Amino acid sequence: MVFWEGHVSDELMGTFAPIIIYWLYASLYQLLPRLDRYRLHTRKEEEQKNLVSMSTVVKGVLLQQLVQAAIAQVLFMVTAEASSSVPVQPSVPVQIFQIFVAMLVMDTWQYFMHRYMHQNKFLYRHIHSQHHRLVVPYALGALYNHPVEGLLLDTLGGAISFLVSGMTPRTSVFFFCFAVIKTIDDHCGLWLPGNIFHMIFQNNTAYHDIHHQLQGSKYNYSQPFFSIWDRLLGTYMPYSLIARREGGLEARPLKD
Repeated sequence: MVFWEGHVSDELMGTFAPIIIYWLYASLYQLLPRLDRYRLHTRKEEEQKNLVSMSTVVKGVLLQQLVQAAIAQVLFMVTAEASSSVPVQPSVPVQIFQIFVAMLVMDTWQYFMHRYMHQNKFLYRHIHSQHHRLVVPYALGALYNHPVEGLLLDTLGGAISFLVSGMTPRTSVFFFCFAVIKTIDDHCGLWLPGNIFHMIFQNNTAYHDIHHQLQGSKYNYSQPFFSIWDRLLGTYMPYSLIARREGGLEARPLKD
C-alpha cells in the first residue's frame, strides 16, 4: 500500500509525480546557500559561458514536461486497455529487478540517441545544441532540451523502459521519480560531500560536466545511470577533481 492509494490513481501519479519532484528537487539545489567551495564552476563562469537565460530554460522545461505528461497518459491508457485485468503489484524483489532492467534499457536508448545527436551535424546544430547552451549546467536546466530531443531522448526512452521492463504504473512512479532526481543531480554543478549518487554511480555530476566542457563533446555520452556503454565503445573519459586557487573544485579530464 502507498500513501496515495484511494486518493489518486497510479497512472496519475506516474504522470505528474516526476514533474512535481523535478521542480521541488531542482529548486532545493537552486535555493541552497552559495556553497562556492563545492561548485565545479564559479558563478562568473556560469554567467559568462551560458548562452540562455534562466527564464527561457524554465519555459523550455515546462514545454517538455507538457508533452511528457500527455504521452504518459496515452501510454497508461493503451497499456490498460490491452490488459484484461487490473495489474497485480509484484513482490518487492521483482519490482527492484524491473527497475534495474528499466535503468539498463533507458541507458542504452539514451546513449545511442545522445551520441548520434552529436555525430549528426544537422541534429546537433538544430536540436541537441540547445541543451549545450548551458555550458555550465545547473539543476533547473537538467531537462532543458529542444522539444524534439525531449520527445525522442527522454519521453520515448522512458516509454520504452516502462514497456520492456514490464513494470506496473505504481512501480513506474518510483522509477521515473528516481530517474528525475538522478538527472537533476548530474546537472546540479555541485560536488557535495556525502552525496550518495557520487558514492554509487561513476556517472555523476563531474562525469557529465566533462561531457559539457570538452571541445566537441566526444566523451561521456552515457546518461543517466551507468557508464557501461562509454566504457565498451571507447567514449569514456575519466576525470580528477582539482581544487581551484580561487576556491571550489574543477573536474579535469585525464586524457591519455
